[in-house]
Amino acid sequence: MPASAAPASAVPSDLARRVSGWLNVYRLLVPTVLLGVLVLAETPYLPVTHPGLFVATCGGYFGAALALIIRQRLRGAEPLIAPLANSLLDSVAIALILYATGGVASGLGILLTLPVLALTLLADRREALLIAAGATLAVLVPQFFIGLRSAQPAGFATAGMLGVVLFAIALSAWPLADRLRASEATVRRQEIDLANLAQLSQYIVRHLRESILVVDPEDRIRLINESAARLLGAEAARADAPLEAVCPDLLKLLCRWRQSTDSTGLFPAEDPTFAGPDGSREIRAHFASLGEATPAPVLVFLEDTSLLAEKVQQSKLAALGRLSASIAHEIRNPVGAMSHAGQLLGESPHLAPEDRRLTEIIRSHAERVSRIIDSVLRLSRREAARAERLELAPWSSAFVHEFCETMERPAELLRLAVADEPLEIRFDPAQLRQIVWNLCENALRYGLAEVAGPVEIRCGRRKGSRRPYLEVADRGPGVPPEHVERIFEPFFSGGRGTGLGLFLARELAQANGATLLYEARHGGGSIFRLVFADPRRWTGEIET
Repeated sequence: MPASAAPASAVPSDLARRVSGWLNVYRLLVPTVLLGVLVLAETPYLPVTHPGLFVATCGGYFGAALALIIRQRLRGAEPLIAPLANSLLDSVAIALILYATGGVASGLGILLTLPVLALTLLADRREALLIAAGATLAVLVPQFFIGLRSAQPAGFATAGMLGVVLFAIALSAWPLADRLRASEATVRRQEIDLANLAQLSQYIVRHLRESILVVDPEDRIRLINESAARLLGAEAARADAPLEAVCPDLLKLLCRWRQSTDSTGLFPAEDPTFAGPDGSREIRAHFASLGEATPAPVLVFLEDTSLLAEKVQQSKLAALGRLSASIAHEIRNPVGAMSHAGQLLGESPHLAPEDRRLTEIIRSHAERVSRIIDSVLRLSRREAARAERLELAPWSSAFVHEFCETMERPAELLRLAVADEPLEIRFDPAQLRQIVWNLCENALRYGLAEVAGPVEIRCGRRKGSRRPYLEVADRGPGVPPEHVERIFEPFFSGGRGTGLGLFLARELAQANGATLLYEARHGGGSIFRLVFADPRRWTGEIET
């Protein structure tokens, strides 16, 4: 159906509402001004011949306009009153006012021009002609009755000319009404397209696999998709929530990024990673400014580095497995022969002290190579985890006692701190012992426990996720920042050890659904935290 023939009963457009609203305001002003002139003017500017009819008509016109405004406010979604009905209200009211003031001689017939113009914009062409005809009758009929009472009727020519003017207004408004309707239809189509695009964009952002959130200058989350909410893991991770309540570590990184002087927006030298709220994953943050305002909203991309690291570790493990199969036969036997030969040579009574020292070097380095081969073979032959339900507190106490006795170390060098609540985990006992043993051995070997203080073994639950954890903390020199991302790589030792202990520990942790993380200790030192699987997600029962 063409725009010009749109039915009046349809849901009103913005144009129809605006025109109707302003017309109702006009209807309020007309009787108010007329009554004000009648009451306040010292000289009677209006030739009112029927004061009672004049006041009653103005009051009724004002009341009808007020009722229409209230109806439009309260029933915004309902169709507006038809233009012909509106025209009837204006025509009757102005006709009675003209009759009460002596006809067209009062000059009040001009009051019909604005209602005719407004209602013509809302009506189709046939209705526009009827509106103009009704307004013309509203001018002629009062003049006719006034002429019956007058001995010399006059004013019909003026009334006729006013009627011609009203028809001319209605006819000239046709092309304007068509253009307005066409423009409004175009705008409405564009609004629908923009709304659809906005909904599509929000849907895409919400369901992207990449984790995205937008933070405003007041550090409140304005937009967050499902992936980012799952990654942050907090129940408060939703739009309009303060970032500090959702993830304080991410807020610290954002503040550091904003304070960086690099105009490119790149991160300073610090590593832009933080531990997830559940403590089971490492998250890398990337920031991008939205707009040129200062400060501007920030688009934050979150990357779960544990997924990528897991794939890399799996490929490295496969490569190590293939490597170990070849070195087991090619290297182990020659190294064993060299070690045995060095030992026999060292037992000779005719060796000089300098030669005996050289045999000690041969034997010690052969033993070191043998340990590397054993670690690689143990890694390649790693069996599947045989998880059992364990109480972390008694297990940790027994481990500390066994470790100190086996390593012949004073019990004061290991300090155990366990939370006063049940801490049940699901883990392979042998693999858990291997992990914690390696961490404690590294802490005593490289953490300078005898000088800087005891190594602490702490057990508890993570805030928020309530996942059990065990951490080994020392007061040693810690890990250099440039080596943090590589300490779990195979054969990376930083100049100390074989470089396989931490790699094997993390692999064993992942095999049991746990995560091994490193964190620099406040005040100096290192913390290696083993975060166990969420007990609420265990499936199946363990046979004991």
